[in-house]
Amino acid sequence: MENENNLPKKNILSAQIDLSKFEPATEEEKRQQDVMSKSTTFFRDGMRKLFKNPLAVLSIVLLSIIIVVIVVAPMIVPYEYSEILSVNGKRDKGAKNLAPFEYSEMEQQYIANGGERFPHIFGTDEQCRDYFIRVIYGTRVSLCVGFFASIIVLIIGVIYGSISGYIGGKVDLIMMRIVDIIYSLPDMLMVILLSVVLNEVLVFKAGSTLAKLGTNMISLFIVFGLLYWVGMARLIRGQILSIKENDYILAAKVVGAKSSRIIRKHILPNCISVIIVSTALQIPSAIFTESYLSFIGLGVRAPMPSLGSLANAAREGLQSYPHKLVFPALMICLVVLSLNLLGDGLRDAFDPKLKR
Repeated sequence: MENENNLPKKNILSAQIDLSKFEPATEEEKRQQDVMSKSTTFFRDGMRKLFKNPLAVLSIVLLSIIIVVIVVAPMIVPYEYSEILSVNGKRDKGAKNLAPFEYSEMEQQYIANGGERFPHIFGTDEQCRDYFIRVIYGTRVSLCVGFFASIIVLIIGVIYGSISGYIGGKVDLIMMRIVDIIYSLPDMLMVILLSVVLNEVLVFKAGSTLAKLGTNMISLFIVFGLLYWVGMARLIRGQILSIKENDYILAAKVVGAKSSRIIRKHILPNCISVIIVSTALQIPSAIFTESYLSFIGLGVRAPMPSLGSLANAAREGLQSYPHKLVFPALMICLVVLSLNLLGDGLRDAFDPKLKR
C-alpha cells in the first residue's frame, strides 16, 4: 500500500525506515545545498578575498605598472644609465640639469637639421646623463634588493624558527637567547663595519654585476642575512609551539613520521598565511632600508643608481632643480606604499584569526 506521497507504507513489524516521515526538500533548501557543496582551497579563498579589497587591487595595479615600465623602458629609451649625452660623437656640455622634456642647444640644432632625438622625460642630471633612465634603473635596484632580502629573511627565519619551536626545551631556550643577542646589534653599525672590511677583502672582476653593485650592497645583503631574519624566526616559532600540540601532529609521530617530514608536510602548511604576510611586509622594509643607506652613501657604487642615491644627489640643487628630488622620492613612496597596502590586504585575506 502507498500513502498520499506515493511512498510505500511501513509495515509494523518491519525494521526499515518509515519513508512517510520524510518530505521533499524545498527550492530554497536545494539552493543552500548547492552553495554548501561548492568546494574551494585555502589559497583560492584567500585570493578571492584579496581581490575584494579595493586598496589591495589598487596596489597590485600600481606594482604591475611599475614593473612593466622598468622592464620595457630600457628597451625603448636609447640612453644608458651611465651614458654622458653627446651629439654626433661630441660631448654635449650644454645638456646639464635640463628640465623635463627640454633639449640642449646642440640637440635643438641637431633636430633642426633633420635629426631625431629621444626626449629627456625627466630631464638630465649634473653630469649630463638622462635622468629618466637613471630613475628606472634605481627602481630596478631597489626592487631587486627588497625581493632578494625578503627571500633571505624567509629562508633563514623559517628554518631557524621551525627547529626552535618544534624541538623546544633547552634547544629552544638557547636558540632564542641567540635571537635576543642578535636583536641588540645595531644594523647601521654592522653595515658600516662590513663595508669597510669587505672593501679590503673582496675583489670583483671589473665589469661584473657584483663589481657594479659594490661592496656596500654586498654588505647590505649580508646584514639582512645576519640580522633581519630574527622577527620571522620568532613569528614562526610562536606558530609552531601552538600547532605542534594538535592531535594530527601526535598521530603523525605515532605512525613513525620523521620530524623533518612533520614540519614540512603538517606544520608549515598551517603557517603559510603568516609566512605570506610577513614576507610581503618585509619587502617594503628592505627597500626603505636600502634607500636610506644609499641616501647616506652606503648603497650601490656609482655610477649605478639607486633611488636613495638619486635623492641624495638631488639635495645639492634642491632650490634650483626640485624635480630631481621629486621623481625618486615619488617612486619610493609609490613602491613602498603599494607593497604595504598589498601586505595588509594579504594579511586580511589569509590570516585565519581575522576570518569571521
